[in-house]
Amino acid sequence: MNKADLVNSVTNALSDFDLKRTDVSRVVEKTIETIMDSVVGGEKVSILGFGSFEPRERSARQGLNPKTGEPIQIPAKRVPTFTPGKMFKDRVQEAG
Repeated sequence: MNKADLVNSVTNALSDFDLKRTDVSRVVEKTIETIMDSVVGGEKVSILGFGSFEPRERSARQGLNPKTGEPIQIPAKRVPTFTPGKMFKDRVQEAG
């Protein structure tokens, strides 16, 4: 599912509310933007039942160049992470 599919799915699910696809698209876009801005700002974003997004620091480490096998230094960096919530994990487990 991509973002357009998500917008269409939410629009269809909320058909009782007579929302336009463009309005739902703006809400989805703003939600994603708000989550990204918060994580970039160092905050943890928790959505009950779904999961949490947060920035994490990765320390510098030594790796291997896959082509040559020579050791290389991988610099420290900050990465976004997502941890699924219990309800999300349970639903995926039940579906499998």
